[in-house]
Amino acid sequence: MQALIVFAHPEPRSFNAALRDASREVLAGAGWTVVESDLYAMNFDPVVSRSDFTTVQNPHYLNVSLEQRHALEHGGLANDVRSELDKLLAADLLLLHFPLWWFGLPAILKGWIDRVFVSGGVYGRTAMYETGKLRGKRAMLCLTTGAPEEAFGPHSLNGELLDLLAPVHRGVLALTGMTVLPPFAAFATPYAGQEGRDSMLRAWRAHLAALDRLEPLPMPRMDMFPDAYGGRDRPRAR
Repeated sequence: MQALIVFAHPEPRSFNAALRDASREVLAGAGWTVVESDLYAMNFDPVVSRSDFTTVQNPHYLNVSLEQRHALEHGGLANDVRSELDKLLAADLLLLHFPLWWFGLPAILKGWIDRVFVSGGVYGRTAMYETGKLRGKRAMLCLTTGAPEEAFGPHSLNGELLDLLAPVHRGVLALTGMTVLPPFAAFATPYAGQEGRDSMLRAWRAHLAALDRLEPLPMPRMDMFPDAYGGRDRPRAR
């Protein structure tokens, strides 16, 4: 089994990096092959542009999804996009490690998704949710935040954490067919102290070690909405 860790934190000595290191150790100890993309260390370009493609379908108008499909069919993806897409397609498990910034992903991680989750390669109009091209893979988020745990939840200041994570859980991972596992959040990491951070590391190790026993998050299925994206004639999962 192969795991892809995508790490999106600018500080290599951060607690987020310590969680990433723990992921490597736990997975390798369980027999996984671990591949990593350290986006800041790679100086990964998060901006979608014409340079994503060495082929051109329409030189007068940039329709990103159509150019992605054309490039995929004609071997025209830029090297950095092709390399990351190959890592993603080879992975049985995707782990996204990141700090929660402004209730969302760091721009570099969002850009990695924008550029690497190419149309035709990981999803399509007839390949979403249970028919998505990444079905059979599992995905999990491991995030850090400066806010305390009490700031999240029902009737809290920041709202439910799962609601904040829905754009990536539902709109990226589930949409492309992946099984979405419960996330792990390390709260108030700048203020936790060494004892608190050690406790969170132990909790993360236990969470990841229980990978095969975690109940996936409930996600919609296309067959629950027969009139969406082409109606009742669209292909069903096999």
